[in-house]
Amino acid sequence: MAGTAALKEPEQMVDEVSAPRILPSTDFRQHIGHVSRQSSVYFSGRMFALAAGYFFKIYLTRELGAEALGTYALGLTIIGSLGIFNAFGLSRSATRFVSAYRATGQYELLRGLLVRSILMLFFTNLLFVPILLLAGQVIAVRIYHAPALSGYLWIFAALMCFGTFNTFFARVLAGYKEVARSTVLTTFLGTPLMMLCTIAFVALGWGLRGYLIAQATADGIVFLLLIGTVWKLTPPKTRSYSGPLPALERRVISFSATVLAMEFLGFLILHTDKIFLGFYLNPRQVGIYALAAGMAALVPVILQSVNQIFSPIISDLHSRYECQMMGRMFQTLTKWIFGFTFPLAATMVVFAKPLMRIFGPEFEAGWSVLVVGTVGQLVNCAVGSSGSLLLMSGNEKHLLKIQAVTAAVTIALDLTLIHPFGILGAAVAAATTNVLVNLWYLKGAYDQLHLLPYNRSYVRLGPAFLAVGFSLYVVMRFASGQPKWIELGLGGFMAYASFVGTALVSGLDADDRLITTAIWSRARNLIYPSEANS
Repeated sequence: MAGTAALKEPEQMVDEVSAPRILPSTDFRQHIGHVSRQSSVYFSGRMFALAAGYFFKIYLTRELGAEALGTYALGLTIIGSLGIFNAFGLSRSATRFVSAYRATGQYELLRGLLVRSILMLFFTNLLFVPILLLAGQVIAVRIYHAPALSGYLWIFAALMCFGTFNTFFARVLAGYKEVARSTVLTTFLGTPLMMLCTIAFVALGWGLRGYLIAQATADGIVFLLLIGTVWKLTPPKTRSYSGPLPALERRVISFSATVLAMEFLGFLILHTDKIFLGFYLNPRQVGIYALAAGMAALVPVILQSVNQIFSPIISDLHSRYECQMMGRMFQTLTKWIFGFTFPLAATMVVFAKPLMRIFGPEFEAGWSVLVVGTVGQLVNCAVGSSGSLLLMSGNEKHLLKIQAVTAAVTIALDLTLIHPFGILGAAVAAATTNVLVNLWYLKGAYDQLHLLPYNRSYVRLGPAFLAVGFSLYVVMRFASGQPKWIELGLGGFMAYASFVGTALVSGLDADDRLITTAIWSRARNLIYPSEANS
């Protein structure tokens, strides 16, 4: 039983912690190298999407305006809620059990997981599309007071279906530890295609409808490419059709059910603010808030990049009881996730007003939302992959308890703060719950796995953080008369330059040098590919 295993395994892992064994440094180097290679591609994709998306958002906000963006954000809450139930938690199960089955050579069980999951997703989407079209009409008119949303529901239905399958196949690729391939398809191909289609359709005068159709078009093409990639990477023994189709294991069903509940609670945590804003305020205010909150959500880009490949590695290491290796990676990765995120977060906080004003004068009102949200996301990065550790190590039920309490706190804070304080109240509520849930994840990782991401080497980053603060002060003092985009770009450049330079001077330990060597090697191979192939 999954529950019994979850109780026994931490005890075995505690024994390893109390009597650690020396692991070869090559093992750590191999894992770090794999993480750096795969996550660097994902990070590059995210940075590409961030850079291109920044200019695209400027174009989109100026073409569509805050009200249309608010209508779009409200539509996402509808398909987001239904998309939880039509996926049955199978996407997260794919990441964990695809990795575990491959590590243990259980190819028949892998075949059963993939085929049965795809069939379930197909039939549940057939069921939920009419539910969306009928229930969405009522929600749009009676709850959100946005009747214009009703005319877009059929496109949102297509986005829901494509989103469900694309997420599942991307998670399967993550289980195969092929995050790079997934990133190329979903980000380097899908994102530019969506942008180009949007520009063309908006130029035709289609407005928000054109933006939605462009997303559906790009998602459909990515869907076909993901299917082909997953089929190609699936082991031949799994692709064979001989013998009966294995049933899903009880631990897979239990894990999926728990993840389903977690995703529902996660939806409440992430989207309750928009739901209450749509009820109390208007689509324009929702649009301003959604843009500012979306900018703050870009802060943990490095954490997300690492999690994409570290999650299946956690499942792999946990299945082989390599607790010491997992803890060593947890500490090293968390330190540098937080370190490289701090300059970005500090720049966004200091230059919040000019950053929001670039999207248009009406969006400047969201600068306080950006500041509060950025601080909350910085705490998220400071605890590292604590949530992924719990989820991928068989402690998903403990994770569920955390999210249940956090969801209740989220709803209570939204009810208390949004009506009197508007979008700022929503931002404070979201940041508070973000801090609460991540600190609880951190405690859970220690209680269940006896792992903490912190050690004495963090002190070495102190001078680098001070250098970031000083460099931003200098930019504010002497570049205040420049155009806002120049001031913002100069601030970000100086923040990262001062951080990297000071961190290198202040000293690196052995694990840090492995990280920097892997990053430098990856960067050099990207710049000089001929040397890598020679």
